[in-house]
Amino acid sequence: MAKIAMLVGQEYEDSEVRVPLDRLREAGHEVVIVGVKAGEVLRGKKGEEEVTADRAIDEVQPREFAALVLPGGKSPAHLRQDARVVEFVKSFVATSKPIAAVCHGPQLLVEASAVRGKNLTSWPEIREEMEKAGAHWVDREVVEDGALITSRKPADLEAFSDALLARLEAPAKMKQEQRAQS
Repeated sequence: MAKIAMLVGQEYEDSEVRVPLDRLREAGHEVVIVGVKAGEVLRGKKGEEEVTADRAIDEVQPREFAALVLPGGKSPAHLRQDARVVEFVKSFVATSKPIAAVCHGPQLLVEASAVRGKNLTSWPEIREEMEKAGAHWVDREVVEDGALITSRKPADLEAFSDALLARLEAPAKMKQEQRAQS
């Protein structure tokens, strides 16, 4: 199946890592936790979850991955301070591969100048920041615009995960249909 990058920093929203991580793995996808430093233990802001960065931001390239997941919490505010992280997100945006951002995750899209003219959602607290950056903010559990998939909060995680999984399954279904027609 697909190899997915999940960009995680300290104080992420616990469920916004756990739910998509579990759903993606259950569907057979490989999820790589990307952090500032490989081997760093990353803790959720509620203290319910811990994950370890599989790879450092300096060790990855967007071409390795089929999609990118940006969990929320305080993680995006920390990560957006690192120019290497912002450059990775910008480079990923340029690939037109799916990017799924939830809650405060879209802050990384703002920092990467990737929201202008896009229909997006987020945690309401960052709505103004997104609108100032040129996004059209929509209050729905999942908003898809081009390669971007966004959701508002932990209560939206099942729909968020479903949207990402559907996007990942689309190319596989097309290949199966092409093989069947040959």
